[in-house]
Amino acid sequence: MARKSSTPTMWEVAERAGVSQATVSLVLNNVGGSRVAEATKVRVLDAVEELGFRTNAFAKSLRSGKSGMIGFISDEVASAPFAGKLLKGSQLCAWEAGNVILSVDTFNEPELEAAAIDMMLSYRVQGVVYASMYHRVVDVPAALAGIPTVVVNAQDRAGLVSSVFPDEELGGYTATKHLIGAGHTRIGMINIQPPDSDLPAGIGRLAGYRRALSEAGIEQDPRLLRYGSGIVEDGFDLTRDLWNEGDRPTAIFAGNDRTAWGSYRALESLGLHAPDDCSIVGFDNQDTLAPYLDPGLTTVALPYEQMARRAVELLLAAETPTQNPIECSLVRRGSVASAKVPA
Repeated sequence: MARKSSTPTMWEVAERAGVSQATVSLVLNNVGGSRVAEATKVRVLDAVEELGFRTNAFAKSLRSGKSGMIGFISDEVASAPFAGKLLKGSQLCAWEAGNVILSVDTFNEPELEAAAIDMMLSYRVQGVVYASMYHRVVDVPAALAGIPTVVVNAQDRAGLVSSVFPDEELGGYTATKHLIGAGHTRIGMINIQPPDSDLPAGIGRLAGYRRALSEAGIEQDPRLLRYGSGIVEDGFDLTRDLWNEGDRPTAIFAGNDRTAWGSYRALESLGLHAPDDCSIVGFDNQDTLAPYLDPGLTTVALPYEQMARRAVELLLAAETPTQNPIECSLVRRGSVASAKVPA
């Protein structure tokens, strides 16, 4: 004797509710104008819950052309400790709109990326969020040309799809203006990339630093600018280098939180302490680092969840491609103090 399937069928739902299978289908697919009585809908939904019935989503997608899924293709976002908030924001926004996220990290492997795109097309995803772990200019794969796509935490080089990315210049401006507001006029900056780099993060943050100084009427002193690579060791070495200048800075804008950590360590090695001897502002707001420095690091937060939400909204709206810079907000902690008045 064949074993009875443990998976409840639409026929069993209909039998439990005392209606036809057609009525069950109308209720589950929320067909407008079906004139199914409210009491009947309640009986059907109760039967669905009691039996644990689940619709065949793949079969439904074949009929309707809509799967209720949104693809999320990234380099290493899902496995990154802080950029993973991009995936979280996408999931939450998709869920609110009645969709789920189908996510793949490709680790920059072209073959894996091609396979991920093929899989998502076979599942008839409504569109694809193409994400990057860090802000850069990307080339959207040609295989996505026929499907709605939005780039997030990056910018589409060709401008054929919408891009959502952090407003790096405004972030650098906000960080520097905060130090100026505390009375500092000798403000050093340690950038996170060399002068010839084309990455938007360092370019934008430096431009914001310069704009804030210019707006405040503070002369830009090239001796206060250093170029690192965004690692703790560079923050350490370049802070000590700044300290060897004849007219030392009273504040430092570090291009990211790891660089700021290096600045903390450099001050300590000199018998100094932030913010008493030098105020420090970082960038990123890494939640595994910034709150736990001593004192807690004042920094500018990358808006991962806000970017992801905006990307999904644009994807579902299917609007004309646009550029969407998202504000990076200041997170105040204890690393900034008022500038000391010379004796």
